[in-house]
Amino acid sequence: MKVTRGIGGISAVCVALAVCLPGISANGASAAERTAKATRQDDMKRQRKKAAHRKRRIIFDNDGNEPVYYLDKATREAFLKCRTTGVVGTQVDTIVYCTWSSGFGVFTHNTKVGQVFTCTAEGFSKNKTQQFIDQGADVLKIMVDYCRKNDIEIFWSMRMNDTHDAWGGWYSPYLFPKLKKDHPEWLVGSKDKRPKCGAWSAVDFSHHQIRDLAFEYVEEVCQNYDVDGVMLDFLRHPLYFKCHAWGQPAGPEELDKMTSLIRRIRRMADQEGAKRGRPILIATRTPDSVGHAKAMGLDIVRWMKDGLIDLLVVSGYFRLNPWETTVKLGHQYGVPVYPCLSETRIKDKQAHKARASLECYRARAANVWASGADGVYLFNYFNPNSPLWRQLGDPKTLAGLDKVYTTGARGISVINRWMAGGMRFFKRSHLSPERPRKLEPGKPVTVELPVGEDLGAAAPKITLRLRIDKLGDAKDVSVKLNDQPMSGGALKDAWVEYALTPTLVKRGVNRFEFTLNPASKAKPVLQDLLLWVRYEKG
Repeated sequence: MKVTRGIGGISAVCVALAVCLPGISANGASAAERTAKATRQDDMKRQRKKAAHRKRRIIFDNDGNEPVYYLDKATREAFLKCRTTGVVGTQVDTIVYCTWSSGFGVFTHNTKVGQVFTCTAEGFSKNKTQQFIDQGADVLKIMVDYCRKNDIEIFWSMRMNDTHDAWGGWYSPYLFPKLKKDHPEWLVGSKDKRPKCGAWSAVDFSHHQIRDLAFEYVEEVCQNYDVDGVMLDFLRHPLYFKCHAWGQPAGPEELDKMTSLIRRIRRMADQEGAKRGRPILIATRTPDSVGHAKAMGLDIVRWMKDGLIDLLVVSGYFRLNPWETTVKLGHQYGVPVYPCLSETRIKDKQAHKARASLECYRARAANVWASGADGVYLFNYFNPNSPLWRQLGDPKTLAGLDKVYTTGARGISVINRWMAGGMRFFKRSHLSPERPRKLEPGKPVTVELPVGEDLGAAAPKITLRLRIDKLGDAKDVSVKLNDQPMSGGALKDAWVEYALTPTLVKRGVNRFEFTLNPASKAKPVLQDLLLWVRYEKG
């Protein structure tokens, strides 16, 4: 047998031996070793599937602002008291902790790959990030340790393309990372050449350097922190490729590049999980539309079909489909689905007040559970003493609590801002001051309203409130609920109120029909619909 000399000579000998000796593969692994490796991989997959389907009543997404804005002292107790200790013992089973990620690669954990946010200028004067690191326990380590001791699942969240650094706020210049200063060619635009959609400072994932960095940020956390999983947040902010930013949908090349990144992260997470003997789950937060996600470059169906993700969280700035659409899709591939309830951003004061109420959060959660979802995901809600942490995670605890049902709390005005023609993916009924409906004589206008509970047996007091501008008399508009005519409407300050019999409201989609009487000379505009459900307190 000839032995190759020089560089690679030893490898050549090993390859030759592998060919000659039975039971040895070309890469040096014996058949027994390959079998053992396959067994470990299968075992890890089983563990991962079991972990993916554990009970998660409420998932609490914490954006990690505490060490940057709110702490007078860099102590573990002050940090945890701010948002965390209050939710222990509630229905919160999982905390998703974001180490800020404001600007691509800027973090508050002790990263060596990214950039640690240590700025203390202006509104960041209370930033304690560096002090925690100097103490030898950064905020992510503190959070992981605390969740371990209190039997709470803990995920680390990375905002995949945060662009707060381009929003023109006082904070924006301080968030702009060195990476973007050094490599403006990796961005989708510039201050002087702004794209049609999203923010100019978004990084372009078509560059392999950006995908490599995204992978390394996740890998570093998986190797150095005992997290249960990683949340890849694609909705902070929803723009990943230059073509999308400039008004064109992502194509096969962009989809393949992003899927390759997710596949690479999956492989790494499984390897790190195998080392510690416990899986690392991969969750994603994306739009709740397959078409919209693909136009962004995110092939969520392929991710689920290929077993690349374990949890699917959907919606953020906007919601495009009924919850049932995504729940059915995720469950088709054995992936748990968690609808995200974000704070309302409807600007109209009256509409905002109703949608920001505890009653509206309860109604939204009731609809989530009625859709068959696996739990409730709460985003941008941080009051640790709120009663919602003990209510939203179970339909039984929601029963008998006051609610207000709307066609949507989040709003739809930003859909086209994030994607050219994004409204083409909008597939649900919506009524709010952002999307009012003109009423014309004899032409019915239909609005669908989902109600996630059976109100007939409970017999609460139900009030239908309709905001109709430019209406002189309530009798000028006829109203039907599930084909049943309503009567007794009273008009006051542009609001028409009807007292409803509980049995008229069904669990599921309720159909309201509004028709302006043919003889009316008014030109009313239907602005809002609120269904208030109130229970008598004994």
